[in-house]
This record gives sequence, structure tokens and C-alpha cells, in this order.
Amino acid sequence: MTEVKNYRKLPVVIEAMQFDGTILEAKGIYEWIRSYGQHAYYDVGGLFISTLEGEMLVSPMDWIIKGVKDEFYPCKPEIFEATYEEAKDD
Repeated sequence: MTEVKNYRKLPVVIEAMQFDGTILEAKGIYEWIRSYGQHAYYDVGGLFISTLEGEMLVSPMDWIIKGVKDEFYPCKPEIFEATYEEAKDD
């Protein structure tokens, strides 16, 4: 039987923005994602971003995270807060 082991996430600094649900914030997120050559759009249905798993709807207050390979994905606020802390510039 294979042994269960414990693993820790590597300490990686990521970029992230929180979507407040407004058109103005959606525009800023759209421009940020597009600056990396990725796809996003906002319409009456909400903010949509392309992820490695396909197109995803970003709900108000979700965080959008840029991963280590310039991929984007949404993250629910409670998961973000339990997983990340702000990296202070030294």
C-alpha cells in the first residue's frame, strides 16, 4: 500500500485582483488579463475569464489569480484568505 505523506505549498508570490462586481473593476481586470495575451470579457451575465479548464464566470468578490505560468483563474474569497497573505515589499 502506498504511504500517505504531508506536503506544503511552495512559497510563491502571485499577482491577484479582487472583483467587486462593478463595470469599472471589470475593465481593469480585463486590461490586466489582456496584457498577458489572455482572454476576458464583461457582459450582462458578468465577468468571464479564460482558464486552463475553460471559460469561467467570476462572481463579485472573487479573486482573480495569475498563476506561475501566466494562467488566470478565479478563487472564492474564503479560499483566498485561507491560502494567501499579502507579500510586503522589503
